[in-house]
Amino acid sequence: MAKIRQIICLIILSIIIDIKAQNIITGAERVNKYLPLITNKQVAIVGNQTSMINDIHLVDSLISYKINITKVFSPEHGFRGNEDAGALIKDDIDSTTKLPIISLYGKNKKPSIDDLKDVDIILFDIQDVGVRFYTYISTLHYVMEAAAENNVELIVLDRPNPNGHYIDGPVREEKYKSFVGMHPVPIVYGMTIGEYAQMINGEQWISQKCNLKVIKLVGYNHDSHYDLPIKPSPNLPNSRSINLYPSLCLFEGTNISVGRGTNFPFQHFGSPYIKSNYSFTPKSGKGSKFPKHENKRCYGTDLRFQENYMSNINLVWLINCYNECPNKEDFFNSFFDKLAGNEKLRKQIYEGKETSEIINSWEKDLNKFKKIRAKYLLYY
Repeated sequence: MAKIRQIICLIILSIIIDIKAQNIITGAERVNKYLPLITNKQVAIVGNQTSMINDIHLVDSLISYKINITKVFSPEHGFRGNEDAGALIKDDIDSTTKLPIISLYGKNKKPSIDDLKDVDIILFDIQDVGVRFYTYISTLHYVMEAAAENNVELIVLDRPNPNGHYIDGPVREEKYKSFVGMHPVPIVYGMTIGEYAQMINGEQWISQKCNLKVIKLVGYNHDSHYDLPIKPSPNLPNSRSINLYPSLCLFEGTNISVGRGTNFPFQHFGSPYIKSNYSFTPKSGKGSKFPKHENKRCYGTDLRFQENYMSNINLVWLINCYNECPNKEDFFNSFFDKLAGNEKLRKQIYEGKETSEIINSWEKDLNKFKKIRAKYLLYY
């Protein structure tokens, strides 16, 4: 009986914690903090489908306040967030507001001088997931650089990091700098996008310092559990996928499917050669036109009902799949080193290093990064 009471108490406590965690006020919702800064100014928005104030889009909300919005910049996946990963995004006109939408994931990833000639202030409001190869922080980098070079102010409306409770993974080496790894940070860096913007500025990772202001969150700390109200991209549909993403995305650099082209992307993984009772078949569809192993039955592991809330990167899944691969030379593709941020991880797996040894090899660089990170934290 005592054990039942204990279980009931734990359930009630978890519900209370969840309610408190969701009682977070985003930067976008603190309209009174930034409205005076943008009134009578020419404003550009960097946003997508996550740029919401409750159930109203930021753009629509600001138009109702008579703010002069001149254009919208959109990141990977587009302004409405329904394009495939890696798909080129074209410039467009928003059907609702008739505002020009300028793609920052097409032929240009950085706003041009012409793009900013009628802009006084840029408002950046995109929900990030706290992972180095998730490209919204790369878009942030180029927006900050363009703002600095063109004497345009930048206001970041901060949002919670659903993976903000831990720091893990190899720190990216300079040789592997790319759009999926702009900065020397670990795979999981434990910062909100506002804190990250301050770090880009403070560490001088852009050509010159940006005139930056962050509208802070209220009720948030790095241990806050936060379920995103809107999926941040087509293949991260829920909290489970977002929590698994730092570990499973490394499979994108291998011959293993992470479930793109299924109803459960980043919640299971598999390949035609793996031996398992669990299987799925990737199909072409919205958000994944050309999924890996399209129309082939993949065998692997279902993580949808995993109890553990991830607080570290899981390498066991990756190493086990490598060990099962009949042709080891076909396991990795050229994308893997970019995702890992080095060639060392791939070579360690080739050499049969133990998981603990690989993880221990990250420690020195992680400790250096943590000291840098500490300078820019807004929440504790």
